[in-house]
Amino acid sequence: MLNKVYAILVSLRYFGSRLLNRIKLALFKVKVGRNLKINGSLFLKGKGNITFGNHVTINSNYFFNPIGGQTFSSIVVAKQAKLKIGNHVGISNTAIFCSIEIVVEDNVLIGGGCKIWDTDFHSLDKNIRGTEKDNGESIPVKIKKNAFIGGSSIILKGVTIGENSIIGAGSVVTKSVPDNEIWGGNPAKFIRNIKQN
Repeated sequence: MLNKVYAILVSLRYFGSRLLNRIKLALFKVKVGRNLKINGSLFLKGKGNITFGNHVTINSNYFFNPIGGQTFSSIVVAKQAKLKIGNHVGISNTAIFCSIEIVVEDNVLIGGGCKIWDTDFHSLDKNIRGTEKDNGESIPVKIKKNAFIGGSSIILKGVTIGENSIIGAGSVVTKSVPDNEIWGGNPAKFIRNIKQN
């Protein structure tokens, strides 16, 4: 009996959030490919350009992917900034903040609780930090096709994750990762190459 009640509550939550997500996507003029699936309520903010490719799945609630904890997916794209998500991309309970440009290519998987930022948010100069001039430095981020970003990882400004590369769970990626490599840790470092078939 409890399982049935639980299933009904999850269904109500799912269909309610589907309607809200459609409204948000329209209001923010998001370009959407075929078969976009958003599980939970997606947080959107900003006036930048957002494009989702075909067959993108976004989990945005711990009901749909509990490994991200009590988090949801949030996407903030500043005015004039561009966020492009490719085809067959999976994202779970991830925070993306795009101040100039973030590109996620095809077949990328982004684990629960990840953060992807293309900006420092604040200046390193103590005389600027906290003032109106405090914008921090921004450099584009790129995640190439077939990459896998392990849960709770943080991808920082200026980073490119190479094609087919894997980032271990809980990593802080501060510099670019070449193609076909596994990196992990804080800061993330090379672990080994990926054997090619």
